[in-house]
Amino acid sequence: MPPLEARPGEAGSPDETAALAPALARFAAYPAEAMPALARATVRLSLLDWAAVALAGAAEPVSWIVRDEALRDGGRAEAGIVGSATRLPARAAAMVNGTISHALDYDDTHFLHVGHPSVAILPAVLALAEAGRLSGQAVVPAALLGMEASCRVGHWLGAAHYNAGFHQTATAGAFGATLAAARLLGLSPGATAMALGLASTRVSGLKSQFGTMGKPFNAGLAAANGVECARLAAAGFVSNPHALEGPQGFGETHARGGVSPAEALADLGQRWAFEQVSYKFHACCHGLHAMLEALGTMRDVPAGAVAQVTIHTNPRWLKVCNIPTPSSGLEAKFSYRHTAAMALAGWDTGALESYSDAACVDPSLTALRERVTVVADDAVSDTATALTLSLTDGTERRAGHDLAAPEPLEARTAKLRAKAAALLGVARAEALASRVDSLEAMDTPFTLAWLLTGDADCLPF
Repeated sequence: MPPLEARPGEAGSPDETAALAPALARFAAYPAEAMPALARATVRLSLLDWAAVALAGAAEPVSWIVRDEALRDGGRAEAGIVGSATRLPARAAAMVNGTISHALDYDDTHFLHVGHPSVAILPAVLALAEAGRLSGQAVVPAALLGMEASCRVGHWLGAAHYNAGFHQTATAGAFGATLAAARLLGLSPGATAMALGLASTRVSGLKSQFGTMGKPFNAGLAAANGVECARLAAAGFVSNPHALEGPQGFGETHARGGVSPAEALADLGQRWAFEQVSYKFHACCHGLHAMLEALGTMRDVPAGAVAQVTIHTNPRWLKVCNIPTPSSGLEAKFSYRHTAAMALAGWDTGALESYSDAACVDPSLTALRERVTVVADDAVSDTATALTLSLTDGTERRAGHDLAAPEPLEARTAKLRAKAAALLGVARAEALASRVDSLEAMDTPFTLAWLLTGDADCLPF
């Protein structure tokens, strides 16, 4: 299939810069049989990771709150939610499941737009697949298109959008969720463009919520917006189809500073950016992971031998995960100094229980984090870190790590299966992985209950 790209001067386009939404609308109809095996396998890995993290986060306070609120509203029983046997309308289910799956901040990240694709897009896809009684065969293609679109839109919005304070999971992610939902509903390119235009006026999400329950709620809102906008467009709702990139559109009013539409869409349908998604093996903000991986190479250094730690990181992360003195487990997930102290002290940064309020006042950690200095360094890419350990004997140790370094599919698969086993137990994780692997061969109606428990009718907490 030839590449899908922007068409300058396309009919109905106000100018040649407003070609992003029409191209994405055509992309929603990309044939499933033309999707490459690696891209599809990467979606299945993300689905395994998403499900394991969602199940592990089902009892988090934010999960109880959003689930109870949605259950109080009730409505048509269309789709399952994590943590209850009661089904809800698809939009509400997407909101609940998006929030719950991001509650632990332990899900995948794509650095092309610094966002979490799965928590925004998979809840929308799964809810609509179940509501429409579609088979599992529809899930992976729709999710792949939505995730790819979120990466491309995020690349177009760029670092300026993110650095201005917008949470790309909620913004670029909502456009991806809308595209995926349009695919499942069988919308025409024109209706899909209307859905994207409507999403442009619905999308929201701020980085100021990081370290609070508002951050996972951003993911839930993105998923819900995708369902709502696509369904309204399917019903004939009219919006400005160029509101994403046109005059006074989302890009113009939300600090867009990324690449041109042509660059964002380069080789769309031929090169799959989503294949470079990054998975979390530390239960904290992904901006901290390069540092933690680098510190992992220095496990032979006793904490008592460390006089000073200097961490060089890209400046963009200073407004994201540089809470110097966290006071809660949630805040600890966004702190260079605290997580560095945890790693140096031998704490398991992949264990959920390591991020607690008590850990924030643990004397051994608080003393150690006072020796950590974070330095903004433009020479360090946003996927990397460089650090120096100055030791009490006067010597220094240096290390670095770049999360963008490629890793074979087999290695990622093994790590994610081990992560799922740590979160759910070996037997439960293996059963979940088996269901994910068989999803594309499933010719019966999909249900979330079947995915998470193997029982198509019941979803016990």
